[in-house]
Amino acid sequence: MKTSKILQIALAVVIVVLIVLLYNSIMKPVRFDNEYILRRDAVVVKLKEIRNLQETYKMTYGRYAGDIDSLVLGLKEGKLPVVKKYGNVPDEMTEAEALKKGIIRRDTVFMNPLEKMREEGKTALTDEQLSKLKYVPYTDNKTFEMRSRFVEKSGFDVPVFEAKVHLSVLLADLDEQDVRNKIAELEQANRYPGWKVGDFDNPITDGNFE
Repeated sequence: MKTSKILQIALAVVIVVLIVLLYNSIMKPVRFDNEYILRRDAVVVKLKEIRNLQETYKMTYGRYAGDIDSLVLGLKEGKLPVVKKYGNVPDEMTEAEALKKGIIRRDTVFMNPLEKMREEGKTALTDEQLSKLKYVPYTDNKTFEMRSRFVEKSGFDVPVFEAKVHLSVLLADLDEQDVRNKIAELEQANRYPGWKVGDFDNPITDGNFE
């Protein structure tokens, strides 16, 4: 009788262990995908901010910044020409007519590029957040790769930039085999195995998450 009860208990333990192992095997890829999506979304937020800042940097300097420190510093210290309009255009007039008659006037003033972005709602980043913009979320202070240059298109030199992070950096602390599988999956689909905005060879600022 005792032997039978021991066998029943042992069998119950084995069943519980098997259930736990089965559950973990099912949930493992789910947990990885959830973490992957969480990190991707955090990276995308930063890449979009970098793109917004780069666009204003280009308006200010005629080129893109080659690294994030230069990008932030250039926007903090730069001066961007802005046309200010004073007065109101009467309903019966065009703006050109009102300008000719002196009802309205325009002046070119210089503004700090970063302050202009904040004023227009193009960025809400604080100075502290800007100082941490170069760091990839969920990593041990790893930084985004960024580079810029001019490329010739239709006889013109056009500025381009690229900011990105490889999955091997973003997911470095996750299961190595799962990360390799995800990278291989993207490479087989001829996609960059990570997240990026811009392109080093073409004048586009799209992200591969869009």
